[in-house]
Amino acid sequence: MRNIKLQKFAINLITVFVALMVIALPLVADAQFRSPTAPGTDPLPGQSTATEIILRVIQILLAIAGLVAVIFLIVGGFRYITAGGNEETAESAKKTITNAIIGIVIIILAFVIVRVISNALIGGASNV
Repeated sequence: MRNIKLQKFAINLITVFVALMVIALPLVADAQFRSPTAPGTDPLPGQSTATEIILRVIQILLAIAGLVAVIFLIVGGFRYITAGGNEETAESAKKTITNAIIGIVIIILAFVIVRVISNALIGGASNV
């Protein structure tokens, strides 16, 4: 029994790791096209005001939350597929999928709200 739980945990861990690697791969590939910044230069070119930096941080946090919600959606789907006729596991997986979809919708709405407010505050001058 303990061995089966350990195997399920290992499979879930590997699934999450592979999903994170697939998500991070485009970021690694994009690094080759960026020019290195010289020491002592501004690490955030074009980000001159505190408002723009705060908006950028909020958008990064929303993107991370979106990635986490998508990972939960994937894990819930995996658990639902591997439920094997166990109704309790299937119901738990359905709840995970439902909550992940609700989270994705909330995150998308939050992103839109932040975008509208930032355009109103900055006047559309930001490329954030």
